[in-house]
Amino acid sequence: MMDILEIFGEFSYFGIFLVLIGVNAAPILMPPSWIILTSFYLLDPTLNVVILAMVGATGATIGRFVLKRISVVFRRFVAEEQKSNLDVIGNYLNNKKYGYVIASFLFGATPLPSNMLFIAYGLMRAKSLGIYVGFWFGRVISYIVMIYFGNAVLTPFLELFEDRLTAILLIDGAGIGLIVLFASINWTLLITKRKIKFVKPKIWRI
Repeated sequence: MMDILEIFGEFSYFGIFLVLIGVNAAPILMPPSWIILTSFYLLDPTLNVVILAMVGATGATIGRFVLKRISVVFRRFVAEEQKSNLDVIGNYLNNKKYGYVIASFLFGATPLPSNMLFIAYGLMRAKSLGIYVGFWFGRVISYIVMIYFGNAVLTPFLELFEDRLTAILLIDGAGIGLIVLFASINWTLLITKRKIKFVKPKIWRI
């Protein structure tokens, strides 16, 4: 991984921008973006933290846009009852002026991987510029914090998971579990009566 970072690091911010697009367009098996940005900064401390965070957030947002578009294709494999359930929460957020902005900002402002969020958006056929606006601003804030405290956060994280592939698999596994949980919530009942109930998690039409 360090060899790849050094190669793209030669192109400064533009190289970092390309790496972030590629990483965020992939649905699984990619390290969190904050680790990549922090690694770039540790390789070249002359980089401006704010500019680096903005470049990273822009690349991440474009990459997630691509991922969301790809995820729409997989909607055809989702069971009909699950489609209807996802459409309920999608329509609810569409009718809220700042629904997607707030949801994406709150998620983007954390260091959590956002691949499963945009896969969910794709399955919901979410259509709102607010998705990307909220996510971009949230990511800028989280990236600035993570880059500034890179040494304090990155080293313990890597020590916790000496095998980075194991860490990535665990994170992706947790994300997939959250997607199944999200799709299993009876959103009609939750939105109309504020009651939580789960429906049979039959996601795929197989």
